Amino acid sequence: MDVSPILDDLNDAQREAVAAPPGNMLVLAGAGSGKTRVLVHRIAWLMEVEKLSPYAILAVTFTNKAAGEMRTRIEQLLDFPVGQMWVGTFHGLAHRLLRTHWREAGLPQGFQILDSEDQQRAIKRVIRAMDLDEDRWPAKQIQWFINARKDEGKRPASFGGDIRDPVLQTQLRVWTAYEEACQRSGLVDFAELLLRSFELFRDNADLLAHYQRRFSYVLVDEFQDTNAIQYEWIRMIAGRTAHVFIVGDDDQSIYGWRGARVGNILRLGKDYPGLATVRLEQNYRSTGHILNAANALISHNTERMGKKLWTEDGEGDPIRVFAAFNEREEASFVVDRIRDWVSQGGTRRECAILYRSNAQSRTFEEALISAGMPYRVYGGLRFFERQEIKDALAYLRLTENRHDDASFERVVNLPTRGIGARTMEEVRAVARDRQLSLWQAAGRLRDERGLTARASAALEAFQDLVDSLASSVQGLPLHEQVDAVVRGSGLIEHYRNERGERGEARIENLEELVSAARGFESGPDEDMPPLSSFLAHAALEAGDAQGDAWDDCVQLMTLHSAKGLEFPLVFLCGMEDGLFPHQRSLLDAGGLEEERRLCYVGMTRAMRQLYLLWAEARRIFGTDTLTVQSRFISELPPEHLEEVRARPRVSQPVWQGRNRMMKTAQATQTPGGFRLGQVVRHEKFGDGVVLNFEGDGAHTRVQVNFHGAGTKWLVLAYANLTAS
Repeated sequence: MDVSPILDDLNDAQREAVAAPPGNMLVLAGAGSGKTRVLVHRIAWLMEVEKLSPYAILAVTFTNKAAGEMRTRIEQLLDFPVGQMWVGTFHGLAHRLLRTHWREAGLPQGFQILDSEDQQRAIKRVIRAMDLDEDRWPAKQIQWFINARKDEGKRPASFGGDIRDPVLQTQLRVWTAYEEACQRSGLVDFAELLLRSFELFRDNADLLAHYQRRFSYVLVDEFQDTNAIQYEWIRMIAGRTAHVFIVGDDDQSIYGWRGARVGNILRLGKDYPGLATVRLEQNYRSTGHILNAANALISHNTERMGKKLWTEDGEGDPIRVFAAFNEREEASFVVDRIRDWVSQGGTRRECAILYRSNAQSRTFEEALISAGMPYRVYGGLRFFERQEIKDALAYLRLTENRHDDASFERVVNLPTRGIGARTMEEVRAVARDRQLSLWQAAGRLRDERGLTARASAALEAFQDLVDSLASSVQGLPLHEQVDAVVRGSGLIEHYRNERGERGEARIENLEELVSAARGFESGPDEDMPPLSSFLAHAALEAGDAQGDAWDDCVQLMTLHSAKGLEFPLVFLCGMEDGLFPHQRSLLDAGGLEEERRLCYVGMTRAMRQLYLLWAEARRIFGTDTLTVQSRFISELPPEHLEEVRARPRVSQPVWQGRNRMMKTAQATQTPGGFRLGQVVRHEKFGDGVVLNFEGDGAHTRVQVNFHGAGTKWLVLAYANLTAS
């Protein structure tokens, strides 16, 4: 038969993967190497050449978008409807199984799926029913615990009966009660879909055998993102007879914090003896300079199978490295380069600003707004629209105006303080009937003993807190007012309980709000107190200036959000040790390797031009801190880099600057009298140990590893360190 439509336009490595005889295969598909094309063409080959029934194929990917694209391409290539084929996401296919076999799975026929928000509310109801302190046992933290354990394939009973850790004991009690509540109500959360379908196969041998006979080929995309339960799910359904066709890239495994295991790719060779491996290394996206630099960077990782991307499209422009004085110059430089790009015929939508932490977006948003340049925060909210920022602003507004009903409603029970829906209904009723603000109505109800003692005490505590915050910030500089309210409100501790990347991101955003306040300047004609002016500024910036997905606007996003995307012009910003790589990864080899993979992903988003930017000083939590250039820049070969501008005070290229800044001082004592290894105290960062110092006189810098805040470089003259 004529197989040219299937093999046309494929390179040699792609053809090798697509036209391979039946067997187990791992396709290591580098960034921009056409992996989706290979997966789709392999399915077509199996159906057209190997005469495999379309219903004997199981194809799994991670997102609905990717699954939809796969279906569309199969239909276009074969002119064959794929409606009944098993092509979909892990969760979608698990849901399909449970709907078909609801009785064997121990579910009611009409079971409902809980989304993340509904799941959290259900857990909160369980916590309240168990009369647990919601501040000590936040629903989000318990939700994270439950889902992470389910992703490992565990149930409460998996932990055995002899548990002495009181925290784990309580978590398991809540989990057990939550499971019972879900079972009674016929509810299934997302993590449960996979775990329940896995258990369906595990506990029903005949049913498992049926599906193992049915599916003779199992194809999986983005395999590097699989977690423990997903790996076992695939292994179980494939059994000993089905062939697996695994497509993935160990160098793009960046979701370890979400349970993904890069080691799953390394396990394949053990679980599937005779596994063939094909490497897709020809890149159709980026220029030679970008690819060669990315190859050099990722080669520093030890836990990888190894491949080297290349292109036929030439070297292109070198990667530009820009060292800004601070984050404001960094943002200004980016806006100027985008303006140049557009003036030369490019579009704004071709430009992407990538950053490690969500909090970094604020400075770029301000610069873009000032330049009248529309932008879109991809996969997220603008800075002043984020939940935790709105929470902090609500507290700030209440310190200024107790009669701000919207702010009162937002934070009256945040952090949780026992003010429930019924109490608020009574407060609203009094406010409505007597034409009072909610603040006034709460006071009246307390005075008139119209509430239970517990509710009255909780409202009093909240109002006393707001009064105390307002009193304590009188006369303070604006950023100190914001700092005091953010800390005093309990928001930092509240979001610290939200484990994982999301909780850390919220805290970083709150810290950035303090920095925003420190750098805020009122308009020349504004006759308003600084806090009032700042709050008005925040309200205006949270308006509707963000572009829609189809508008010609600059794209802002975190590096994690950028995976799978590509842009002609890319800016990787904030490339400083402690920011990128992130502080928590610096002392953990596995974490540092994942950060390096994240940098590799960011670099390979760029098609034509790539800028790497770092700031020599960055304002963090309202404090100006000197930084150290990211080690990732120093790992790039100089022949692929170009310094954007010469610095009079730097005698070597900027990518060598890290060696200059990190050299060990010859003396054992700083001019300030501190010794290496000495324990010192900082007003904001707490206790830490002196690791290093450099410079002379007023320019002396000291490196301190703080117990709570990590490693920081500080200017000794301004740090106000004291011996601890």
